Amino acid sequence: MRYGSEAAYNPYMEILYILIPLGLLVLGIAIWGFIWAVKTGQFDDMEGPAHRILMDDDDIRIPTRNSVNSAKNQDSDK
Repeated sequence: MRYGSEAAYNPYMEILYILIPLGLLVLGIAIWGFIWAVKTGQFDDMEGPAHRILMDDDDIRIPTRNSVNSAKNQDSDK
C-alpha cells in the first residue's frame, strides 16, 4: 500500500463533509426543542392525563342507578 500523493482516492468519504455538519445541525435542533419543551412546561404533569382518562366525569350519557330506577318507575306508572 502506498501513502502520500499516490494513495487511493475514495470518493465515498467526501460525503462526510456533508453528513457531519448535517448531523450536528439535527442534534442542535433536537437539543433546542427539548429545552423549549422544558421551559414551556410540557413535562410538568406527566401522570395527570393518564389518570384523567380513568376518572368518571358526570356525563349525561352514562346511566346511573337513580336514572335506571326512575326510568323503571316511569314505565310501571303507565
